[in-house]
Amino acid sequence: MTGLQLASFSAIWLGILTSVSPCPLATNIAAVGFVGRDVTRPAAVLLAAVAYMAGRMLTYVVLAFILTAGVLAIPDVSFFLEKYANSVLGPALIVTGMFVLDMLSLDFPDFDKSAMADSLAAEYGVAAPLVMGAVFALAFCPISGALYFGSLLPLALKFKSPLLVPSIYAVGTALPVILVSVLLSTGARSIGEAFHLMTALESKARRATGFIFIAAGIYLSLKYAFRII
Repeated sequence: MTGLQLASFSAIWLGILTSVSPCPLATNIAAVGFVGRDVTRPAAVLLAAVAYMAGRMLTYVVLAFILTAGVLAIPDVSFFLEKYANSVLGPALIVTGMFVLDMLSLDFPDFDKSAMADSLAAEYGVAAPLVMGAVFALAFCPISGALYFGSLLPLALKFKSPLLVPSIYAVGTALPVILVSVLLSTGARSIGEAFHLMTALESKARRATGFIFIAAGIYLSLKYAFRII
């Protein structure tokens, strides 16, 4: 497996983990309530879900491009990252793992997701799912913020991929909405069970990922920053 393939796999997993974290899951549930309003038109439901995913992708890619492309364009900084990327990534993974395990926390502004969805629908009409995805992608909480800024952006910098890696991450963050839209389109009645299963798996997946991040961060720090192993 090449480095970029590993980064792509990591990005989709980070996106999935983000999607079932408390804040993004709440926005995804609000989005499902909007995209699934017309269950008699399966194609419209799927189209709205895809538009929602595209909106999230737009925000994550633009944000990553702004934060990484400028850095990569500076020769001295780019050279520094090529030489010391693993040394920087180690501490970043440790801090991210601590956020994922709720050992560290920051306060992020919150908002009424359902009210925001209704407002966007009234203002943007058929373009609402796209705009909703772009806006909801900005609803960072400690866990999702740590995953995006602490893990995804360092990956994008390390592999010089400010477009591909964030795009794959965005797909992962929208997977619950895509999944539920498919269930709605096929007339399924197990949507509540699907969300319940995702919520149940979130805690176990998050804890496992947090420990893996800290272990990987310690290893990279010892190997590349301190050079003692």
